[in-house]
Amino acid sequence: MSEVSIRRLAVIGVGLIGGSFARALRAAGAVDTVVGCGRDAAHLEQARRLGVIDIAETDPAAAVHGADFVLVAVPVGAMAGVFAAIRDALAPEAVVTDAGSTKLSVIAAAETGFGTLPENFVPGHPIAGTEHSGVDASFAELFRERRVILTPTAATGPAALARVRAAWQATGARVTEMDGAHHDEVLAATSHLPHVLAYALVDTLARMAERTEIFEYAAGGFADFTRIASSSPAMWSDIVTANESALLPVLERYIADLERLRAAIAQDDRETVRACFERAKTARDAFVGDRSDSRNDT
Repeated sequence: MSEVSIRRLAVIGVGLIGGSFARALRAAGAVDTVVGCGRDAAHLEQARRLGVIDIAETDPAAAVHGADFVLVAVPVGAMAGVFAAIRDALAPEAVVTDAGSTKLSVIAAAETGFGTLPENFVPGHPIAGTEHSGVDASFAELFRERRVILTPTAATGPAALARVRAAWQATGARVTEMDGAHHDEVLAATSHLPHVLAYALVDTLARMAERTEIFEYAAGGFADFTRIASSSPAMWSDIVTANESALLPVLERYIADLERLRAAIAQDDRETVRACFERAKTARDAFVGDRSDSRNDT
């Protein structure tokens, strides 16, 4: 039996993350009623048929009416509009959290949308996902043994923080806390940069004259490295621009390191090339290990 009890959950943005959150809480017996909100009525009806939600609403204010827990799982660029739309419809006891991949931009959006940072607002980021999107890709086990980072603000109340922590733990996630700025720096390096590189590589190859032959002979390494380029372009362009201040320094460092590696290859400096590869292998073996699942961090 779950330690958290949600009477009425409102999920604004019923896609992979929002849908999986609802599924996981339902599987844990932690929620009674799930209200799904989105702009596409047909998409919401699909979510209802799949059993992800019980009630469909296209109006965010109507969706949160009577809810005691709200998850906002929309693109980070849409957060401010959602917060403004639900501000006057929230019950005093309703806890609001989000699933945005950047945190400083979401915190700023909350301050703009709500007019101030509410005591019951707990910014969060589940480090889980797949290259697929949409409610039909959602599944209850998505967050199991994956990290969820909460970045409470100075205004966040301890009761709201504990409630959001318990909800994510009910999904099977491992919950940690982090300062919002530090979160954005860490994720810029470990998640946002890899997505930029994967998209850029595939785009470069796709625009080459011999692209048909290139993709025909692409091996497993290419598929592994570029898998995340199948993620939602709209979502990821939103994320990387929202986290520009943290992403640009690590991107510039990567470009400088790549230039040094290019120079070493051009000069037939095999020792420098090998040293780079050895450091990379050692680091990956030590900190990542052999992870063969199909989920990616977002």
